[in-house]
Amino acid sequence: MATTDTAAPPPRFDDLLGHPRPLWMLFMTEFWERFAFYGMRWALTLYIVAQFFDGAASGQGYASRAYGAFLALVYATAIFGGYVADRVIGYQRSILLGAAISALGYFMIVVPQQQVFLLGLATIIVGNGLFKPNISTMVGKLYAPGDARRDRGFTIFYMGINLGALVSPLITGWLASVISGTPLVQNYKAVFAATGVGMLISLLWFWFGRRRLFGIGQAPAARHGGAMLAWVLLGAAVAVPIVYLLMAEVGAGVLAWILGALFVALALMLLLEALREGGVARDKVVAMLVLFAFNVLFWMFFEQAGSSFNFLAQNLIDRQMLGGWVFPTGWFQSVNPAAIVILAPLVALAWGWLGARGREPSIPRKFGLGLLFNALAFLLLMVALSALVGSNGQIPFWPLVLVYVLQTVGELSLSPIGLSMVTKLAPLRYVGLAMGGWFLSTAIGNNLSGIFAGHVSGASGMTVASALEGFTFSFWLLLGAGVLLLLIAPLINRLMHGVK
Repeated sequence: MATTDTAAPPPRFDDLLGHPRPLWMLFMTEFWERFAFYGMRWALTLYIVAQFFDGAASGQGYASRAYGAFLALVYATAIFGGYVADRVIGYQRSILLGAAISALGYFMIVVPQQQVFLLGLATIIVGNGLFKPNISTMVGKLYAPGDARRDRGFTIFYMGINLGALVSPLITGWLASVISGTPLVQNYKAVFAATGVGMLISLLWFWFGRRRLFGIGQAPAARHGGAMLAWVLLGAAVAVPIVYLLMAEVGAGVLAWILGALFVALALMLLLEALREGGVARDKVVAMLVLFAFNVLFWMFFEQAGSSFNFLAQNLIDRQMLGGWVFPTGWFQSVNPAAIVILAPLVALAWGWLGARGREPSIPRKFGLGLLFNALAFLLLMVALSALVGSNGQIPFWPLVLVYVLQTVGELSLSPIGLSMVTKLAPLRYVGLAMGGWFLSTAIGNNLSGIFAGHVSGASGMTVASALEGFTFSFWLLLGAGVLLLLIAPLINRLMHGVK
C-alpha cells in the first residue's frame, strides 16, 4: 500500500477554513469519484438480471456472485496501485491515470453486451486500484509531521467520500425511475452514463487543481519521464484482461481460493518479519491476524447491500408511499452514508466520553461490538420476514432502513478502528504490507458476500422463505462470532502488549 512520505515538510499552503487549500480540491475529486462508484454499485446486480437474464429471478445468483467478485478485486488491486505510486510514477500521475481508466470503464458498461460489460467492470477495477489508495495518501502529504490538524483533515476528506456516496444513489436512483417512466433496462444505461460523467468531472477537477499542490505527489525527476508512464499503461492494459478472466471465467468460488492463498502468503511474510523483531512483535502480528479473520466475517454480511438486500428491496419490500409514489430501490443505498455523516461524530464523542472515565472498549471489544450490531440488523430482518409479511407478500419499508442504520453503527465500531490498529501492531518495516493485508481481508469478505447472496437467491430467485433462511444463518453466525470475540478479547489484549 501507499505510505505517507514524512521525510520532508510539505510546502506552505494558504489555508481555507483552517486547512491547506488543496484539501478541498482533493475533497471534491474524491466526491465525484465516489459519486461514480456508488451510482454504479447500487444498480449493478439489478442491471445484470434485467439485461442478461431478461429479468428472470434465476439470474440473481449469478449477479450476486459477480458483484462480490467485483468488490473483492476493487480492494485487492489497491495493493498494487499503492506500489505503482510509491515506486514508479508518483501519486499525481497514478491518480490521473486511474481516473481516466475508470471513466473509460464506466462508459463501457453502458454497452448492452455481456462480455463488453464485464470488460468494463475489469477496467473500472484497474483504474480504481490506481486511484483510490493514492488520493487518500495525498491528504496526509498536505500536513507536516506532528500537525494537529491531520486527523481533522482526514475526517473532512472522509465526509467527501460519504457525501458522494449519499448523493449519488439519490440522483441515479431517480434517473432509473423517470427516464422512461419505469425502472427498466434502458434506465440503467442512463445511470451508468451519469456515473461516467461523474468520473470525468473527478479527472478534470484533479487535472486543473493539481497545480495547487506545488509538486506534492510528483515522481522524482529520475522517474518523471514518459517511459515509466508507458510501462504502467502497458501493465494496466495487461491487467484488464486478467481481471476480466478472474470475473468471467474463474468465478467467485475459485477467486475465494486465490485470495485466501494470497492472504496466507502475506500472513507468513508478516510473521517471519515479526519473528526477526522478537516475541512482542510476533504477538502483535498474531493479534492483528486474528482480528483480520473477524474482519472477513463482518464484510461478508455487511456487503449484502448491493446484492441480496438489493433484491430484497426491489421484490420483497413495499415501497409504495403516500400519493402513489414508489420509493426508488437505489435510494436505500444512501441510508448508510447518511447514517455515517450523522452518527460518526456521535460515536467519536461516545469513545471520548468513555475514555475520559477509563472505560473505553479495547480494539478487540470494539470489533466485537461491530459484529453484534451487524447481527442485530439481521435479527430485525428475521422478525420482519417472519411476522411482518403482508397480504401482498412484502414487508414494510422501515425495517430495511433501520437495518442499514444498525450496520452503520457496526461499521463505525470496526472499520476506522481497524485502519488505526494496523499502524500500531504491524512490524515497523512492513506497515504498508500489513495495510494491504487489511484490505485483502476486506476483499475476501466482499467475495464471500457475493457467494452467500447467490445462495440466498438460489436457482429460482429470492423468496420470503429463502431470505428468512439465509438471514437467520447470518444472525447466528455474526452473534456467535461477536460473543466469541468479546470472550477472547482479554487474550488478544495480552498479545497486543498495551496497544490501545
